[in-house]
Amino acid sequence: MVSGSSSTEEVVQVEARRLWNATTKDSHNFLPKVLPEVFTSITILQGDGGVGTVKQFNFTPGKKDFSFIKERVDELDEENFVYKYTAIEGGPLGKQLSSACFEVKLVPRKEGGCVARWTCNYETLPGVQPDEGKLKEIKEDSFGMLKKVEQYLLSNPNLYC
Repeated sequence: MVSGSSSTEEVVQVEARRLWNATTKDSHNFLPKVLPEVFTSITILQGDGGVGTVKQFNFTPGKKDFSFIKERVDELDEENFVYKYTAIEGGPLGKQLSSACFEVKLVPRKEGGCVARWTCNYETLPGVQPDEGKLKEIKEDSFGMLKKVEQYLLSNPNLYC
């Protein structure tokens, strides 16, 4: 069993509040609409979107590693744009990982837009070593999705204000 962490950060030309509203508060509607090649649906299984809420992200068949992941909201700090959640079922759990916790933080920039920071703390299953190539692929995929979200919000300046 190996404990590890992976982080990335990207500058986004969209204000933190708009990005937060779209990708955190309304992710279940927004993400399948903007990223239909990734998500078939996102369903709130339990809760009202706040701490304790459980969401199921259903992936398209093109997502060959897994078909869904369930996540539990652990912290939702709207003032500081911090969102923490834990994967509780599906995805890489039970295959490569025994646990995975995430933190997303949006930091407003004086120049406009924000810096989006994403951190994953994980623990592998016994005998499984972290796959650096897979971590790199996940970061690249996340960056690509973030850029599509950014482009959509820039093209629709009145959404999620």
